[in-house]
Amino acid sequence: MDRIFVSMGARGSGGVLLAAALWGTVGPAQILSGSHADPAALGVARLLVGGVVLTAISGGVRPWATALRRDAVGWVALAALATGVYQVSFMAAVDRLGAALATAIALGVAPAATGVCARWWTGERFGAGWAMGTLCAVAGCVILLVPGGRDSLSGVGLATALVSGTCYGAYTVAAKRFLDTGVPPLPVTALTLVVAGVVLAPVMALRPEHLGSPRSLVLVLWIGVIATAIAYAAFVRGLHRTTAATAGTLSLAEPLLAVLLGVAVLHEHLSAAAALGSALLVAGLVVVTVVDAYAARRPATREALASA
Repeated sequence: MDRIFVSMGARGSGGVLLAAALWGTVGPAQILSGSHADPAALGVARLLVGGVVLTAISGGVRPWATALRRDAVGWVALAALATGVYQVSFMAAVDRLGAALATAIALGVAPAATGVCARWWTGERFGAGWAMGTLCAVAGCVILLVPGGRDSLSGVGLATALVSGTCYGAYTVAAKRFLDTGVPPLPVTALTLVVAGVVLAPVMALRPEHLGSPRSLVLVLWIGVIATAIAYAAFVRGLHRTTAATAGTLSLAEPLLAVLLGVAVLHEHLSAAAALGSALLVAGLVVVTVVDAYAARRPATREALASA
């Protein structure tokens, strides 16, 4: 099983893009399911199911002990906190704003949040290619917010989406830091999900209404197994091979897919402005992916020249 995840993240950008694509199904799935369960309770259930499944397929709980290393434990704890708040706030934002808009706002904030955290916590420097691709992608995300025909925007929904995007950035950098310490990626990622789910379990216990309905159970299985366990596995494998800032930008594939699913599955209207925003978003992702691939090849080229 581990070989599958290795191949998924063999190239950093590929693993992150795959994860973003799977995460992009969460909002549409939440709307399409028609579940009446509390969004926060759904977010906690997603963490617990995803954490347990990823633990089972990555070797059980024994490798968790490696996360207690002094150079990793703080980053693991921060990642658990960030992913817990991210999941709960994102599901709440989707409930109030709809799948496409909530995803666009949350993930539109993510590259900036990731960049700030990466610069602050790790001293990462950003090249002109990354900056150009990120600006293009974020501009596309902003344009996606223009259509929709909304007379008013939920203030609570907007706030939770912004919190969600900020936590996404914090998680990305914290995960990058604990991966760089050499801990086993999949078991420790599973640990962050389980810890977050256990800490937030009272939310699910206080709001269990409709969580056991068939619609909710199908939704939790999808977002827990596919859009959490599999997606996080691909993400950390990809993140291990790229920078946190690049991963933050590539994650903008998530709102793009959410918009496309909104049109194809939920029959949402795609205006000319939304089409332009989607095109800019794709262009930005392509630029950042190419820059990331070029950066990955440079060390290998230098080693080959040095050994010649």
